[in-house]
Amino acid sequence: MNMPKQISEMLAAPAHAEQPTTRQFTRRDLLSVVRAAAVAPVVAAPAMSVAQAASTDTSNELIYMSATKLAGLIRAGKVSASEAVEAYIARQLSVNDELNAVVMNSYARARKEAAAADKAGARGDWMGPLHGVPMTIKDSLDTEGVITTGATYGRQQYIPKQDATVVARVRKAGAILLGKTNTPEFTLGGLAGINAASNLLYGSSHNPYDMTRSTSGSSGGAGAIVAAGGAAFDIGSDWGGSIRGPAHNNGIAGIKPTSIRVPRTGHIVDYGGLFDLWQQLGPMTRRVEDLSLITPIISGPDYRDASCAPVPWADPAAVNLKKLKVAFFASNGVSETDDDVKNTVIQAAKWMEGVATSVTEDLPKAILQDLYDARTKLTNADGWAFYKRMAAKWGTQNFSPSVSERMKTLTPISTADTVAAWDAADDAKSRMLGWIQKYDVLLCPVAGKAAEVIDRPASAARPNAYTWSYTGAFNSTGWPVVVVRCGTSADGKLPIGIQIVAAPWREDICLAVASFLESKSGGWKKPPI
Repeated sequence: MNMPKQISEMLAAPAHAEQPTTRQFTRRDLLSVVRAAAVAPVVAAPAMSVAQAASTDTSNELIYMSATKLAGLIRAGKVSASEAVEAYIARQLSVNDELNAVVMNSYARARKEAAAADKAGARGDWMGPLHGVPMTIKDSLDTEGVITTGATYGRQQYIPKQDATVVARVRKAGAILLGKTNTPEFTLGGLAGINAASNLLYGSSHNPYDMTRSTSGSSGGAGAIVAAGGAAFDIGSDWGGSIRGPAHNNGIAGIKPTSIRVPRTGHIVDYGGLFDLWQQLGPMTRRVEDLSLITPIISGPDYRDASCAPVPWADPAAVNLKKLKVAFFASNGVSETDDDVKNTVIQAAKWMEGVATSVTEDLPKAILQDLYDARTKLTNADGWAFYKRMAAKWGTQNFSPSVSERMKTLTPISTADTVAAWDAADDAKSRMLGWIQKYDVLLCPVAGKAAEVIDRPASAARPNAYTWSYTGAFNSTGWPVVVVRCGTSADGKLPIGIQIVAAPWREDICLAVASFLESKSGGWKKPPI
């Protein structure tokens, strides 16, 4: 049997990146996963996963504890699913008028599902590791029976007949949907002058740490409501930083898994096309332990997303931090980066010095610049005709004004130039793989600043360098990235996260390092709202 290229590359990974951190996967392991996945139902969890770990969360407040801890309490009979659902609904009702994060609720169905979950639990019939845990879901992901707009007018009353694959998988594991969270149109087109998750249907979302500050996007509603204790977790999408930016701005944890690990079926920008490998789905939570719990649940082929690969999930608990080689940079020289962000990355690197084999400041600036240049050319190559096709598909005739204005200034490039940019991107990706051979993990900023003000002049469009120079590179490479809060702005108000990056399929390393840094920094902190 011919092995997929990505799996073959994983088997050929350098020794220092594999042996010290987790057990080796054999060809027999991989073949067993492929065979098991081939006969699995489309919503099934991957054949190889890790056992649910005990929670290390010390929170005693229902709406603020981790999903892992809450699930354990429900299974132990100390909290009912109905109690959890009512607590989260009450929290949403108390904060959402200000946050505007949840744009469509499913409270009636959630209450019925919670009651059914409690009856099943009383019989010892547990659905899975998320039994009774309340969640929200980004409005770009289809939810059966619940309006899913993707923030575009053509879908303002659209009710999907089935869940997106990732939604189906967490529901099968027992999670209960409370509502949908705000996002820009098609996750790409926000409102001019509004520096937050925003759209013409629902308006803009607000940051729970400061209502005048941005949630970032495009999973901005998700970041805000999870940070504020209105949901145990959400699932976001990340095309250029759309999980990581909101995790940074809202002080939570988020993961962009390795490209093609998680199926995108049922997301409004799904499988296929020139940008296929840039898009990834992942959970957004308050605690890193929940990323380790939820990501393997949503991973693995569904046989609809034609790119998704059956790659084993390695246990973060098996990673030996003492054998890791760490790289970091506090500024990339492209995006303006303030001292608060630089100091946060430097502090994280100092914490790693106490446990890692080595910590080295190393910026692959030329490679990152080439990735950025190629990404910019590819994104604008067709003058955003791809966006027009999405609008036409859903019957949206008047789409986001900010996108309309952008299209007026874009000139499509030739097919030859597009292919050349594609070649340049692949060359830079190969060079990045060569660079990471010296290390096991990279620490760097998510953005150049903490959450900025929401309102800004419509003419002051943010340059792509700010959005992509830190995050977009790792959509282009497809590498896994975890964001965790590691610091606070100098005024003591705004959270600052950092990116923890590893080579393809090494989410276990990202999560192990994120968990350690969370233990040092304290991670998520209760917002003032």
